Amino acid sequence: MGAAGLAKRLGTFLSGLLECGIFCGVIFGWASLVFVLKKLGYFEDLCEVTSDPSANRTLTDCGRQDEQFSLVFTIGSFMNNFMTFPMGFIFDRFGTTVARLIAISLYTGGALLVAFSTPALALLLFPAMSMLSVGGILLILTNMQVLHERGLTLRAMFLFMAACSAWHLLRTFFLLPRSRIPYPLPPTYDYGARCPGRSRSYRTHEEKRPPGEPGPEEPLEQRPGGGEGTSPAPFWACARSALFGVHVLWLSAMQLRHYLFIGTLNPLLDHLARGDQRLVSTYTNAFAFTQLCGVLCAPWNGLILDRHKRGKGPRPEGALAALADLRASVLSLTVTVVQCVLFSVCAAVPVLPVQFATFVLQVVSRSFLYGGNAAFLAIAFPPQHFGKLYGLAMALSALVALLQYPCLALVRGPLRQDPFYVNVAMVAVVLVAFASPVVVARECRRRAKELEAAGTPLAEPPTPH
Repeated sequence: MGAAGLAKRLGTFLSGLLECGIFCGVIFGWASLVFVLKKLGYFEDLCEVTSDPSANRTLTDCGRQDEQFSLVFTIGSFMNNFMTFPMGFIFDRFGTTVARLIAISLYTGGALLVAFSTPALALLLFPAMSMLSVGGILLILTNMQVLHERGLTLRAMFLFMAACSAWHLLRTFFLLPRSRIPYPLPPTYDYGARCPGRSRSYRTHEEKRPPGEPGPEEPLEQRPGGGEGTSPAPFWACARSALFGVHVLWLSAMQLRHYLFIGTLNPLLDHLARGDQRLVSTYTNAFAFTQLCGVLCAPWNGLILDRHKRGKGPRPEGALAALADLRASVLSLTVTVVQCVLFSVCAAVPVLPVQFATFVLQVVSRSFLYGGNAAFLAIAFPPQHFGKLYGLAMALSALVALLQYPCLALVRGPLRQDPFYVNVAMVAVVLVAFASPVVVARECRRRAKELEAAGTPLAEPPTPH
């Protein structure tokens, strides 16, 4: 690899980190945005003022306002996940550039809708949050409350975000592949803007290849678990497998817990702080800060998944390597569930200072959840189906995430604003996710028996001294 190629890959990696940190995960910045929208008077007409003759005072009930904000969040989080399925098909079929141009258009349109919305046009938040959820943004939203308190208007912030589309377009055309990334990767593969002096680029090879001749974009035949030598499993066979089904259960249970917590965080803090807006602001800022620390937590799960690759010993190849990766995922799946259980237990404690621990556990659990989800699908299934399976898993989990809205209605109605019993029930829901590592462990044993029956040794013979 030449210096120009190394510089391009380093630029792609660093700019990708910056892009993900700033523009991805809008849903997880919702608590800060709601705080600002409430101060600006969005859906304020839904608040009801009642008088208390015994105490000679008036009371304001904004439960319907909270319910409307929760509905915006529910629809936005649903679209964030559900649209991953068709986008996965688009990504697998048309490649990187087309998928990114669609995402940039949605993100820019959503930012402009919020920028030009007003309390009188609060309904624009419904399409805006859906478009932003599919398109991106996190860092700016988690700082939204602080920026607004420093005098920056909502319109100025979202107009700036819309203008950032130029950054995404530059990355799309100069630092990313135009079409699908071939598997396995050819040694002369290149992407993005052509580096000066490099004539043996992948695009040049493609242009010179005679029509009809198979190219390196056509993947080697693989076993469903990553081994070579047989035809890859078809997409629908993977989608109907027990391994995929139990993984969707694992993802759905914990994602519902996270979305319910984020969607109800503002009214929860208001309830625990007894209406003290200073305390609510302090805890909202603390939650926003912990969300930014998610990038520090994500590599920990990678260390768990790659722990078998460290050391100086020989590494397995082919089917043995796929089996080793799948075995490593069992611990990752288990640790993720344990973290989410601890987070759910802390969230159920109706004590305000305990929520600091809840925020930390939530962001660690979230980092493990979404990183582990993508890693497991890449490990357990053929790579040519990754985009479609990832999208299908997110779409199915989005359907389950819709349950957050009736949960909120239950809290506001029969439970009289006390979320304790719902939080306890969510602990039980998260415990169901332990089924995934159990099923994966059984699948590892099954594949190991198949390899032994085929005469493949599962361990290297000891080196004679």
